[in-house]
Amino acid sequence: MNSIWQDILGSSGAHIENGLLNDFGDAATELAAAATTTIVAPLAHLGVIRVSGPEATTFLHHQLTSDVKHLASDAAQYSAWCSAKGRMLASFLIFRVGPDYQLQLSADLLPAIHKRLQMFVLRSKVSIVDPSGDCVLIGIAGPQAEAVLQTVLLPVPASPLNTAVFAAGAVIRLDGHRFEILVHCDTAPTLWQELRTQARPVGTAVWQWLDIQAGVPLISERTREEFVPQMANFEQLGAISFHKGCYPGQEIVARTQYLGKVKRHLYRAHSTTPMAAGDAIFSPSSPQHHCGMIANAAPAPSGGYDALAIVQENFVGAGNLELGAPGGPRLDLQPVHRAITTP
Repeated sequence: MNSIWQDILGSSGAHIENGLLNDFGDAATELAAAATTTIVAPLAHLGVIRVSGPEATTFLHHQLTSDVKHLASDAAQYSAWCSAKGRMLASFLIFRVGPDYQLQLSADLLPAIHKRLQMFVLRSKVSIVDPSGDCVLIGIAGPQAEAVLQTVLLPVPASPLNTAVFAAGAVIRLDGHRFEILVHCDTAPTLWQELRTQARPVGTAVWQWLDIQAGVPLISERTREEFVPQMANFEQLGAISFHKGCYPGQEIVARTQYLGKVKRHLYRAHSTTPMAAGDAIFSPSSPQHHCGMIANAAPAPSGGYDALAIVQENFVGAGNLELGAPGGPRLDLQPVHRAITTP
């Protein structure tokens, strides 16, 4: 997290530990507010890689799972970057600010992904930079989110996964009541003070819980190279194009889709005990090997913990899954339903 930005949040009462924003003084109340109140959250767990240059579109189109060539200037799309074996190295939300592409990803992956992407540039006319020192991400969600944006004189994208650019950054609409703001560091302090008077400041875990409710997995360091995109419902997020040319892992991703060989699927999970990304899931019927893994987790407003979990289908029906180790805490699953979006 940018040190100046960290100081600004600290002066607003933020409790920050190891670069992550825990809360603004009352984690339980902040979490409870997420279900009914308009909240504003510094998205310190996310970072951005900026890709620019005359060949940026072609470069990204040939590296990522989504159809970057048809990404409109006022649109965003989910995407992934895979290994040759079709396993996700990172997941992205891609959008544009002017001619430049912004790749939003888990902050703990940013240095490694930035370095690895640069290895593939070769002679392409592409620039790949980490703008962490120049900009920050802020999330706003809730029934009055649109009104808050209007009050602070920011544009409001009309539809989900639409964007609107303003002088110091861009607003991305994720769904009906959730928005992200990418804003230059020079403008961030003033904007933050305006937003926090209109919405309840909350810690990172609140936004992570909202992502879980939305069914949007985030690949992080603990889950890197664990999942083929379809295991995480990425085809339903519009994050995979099956009509484009080659990209790393494309053969595996396509074969998985057309032969119907996806044996693991995405579920919402609940447990009374803490969960974290990368935690293994076991079934008593096969305790020697784990049958699933937690993708993302956060405390739940109603108590306990909620998560997105990717679980082997033939172990789901018994309803006796265990967290962390054979004989571990019970894990309850519910399917994740989303409208399918085909790029």
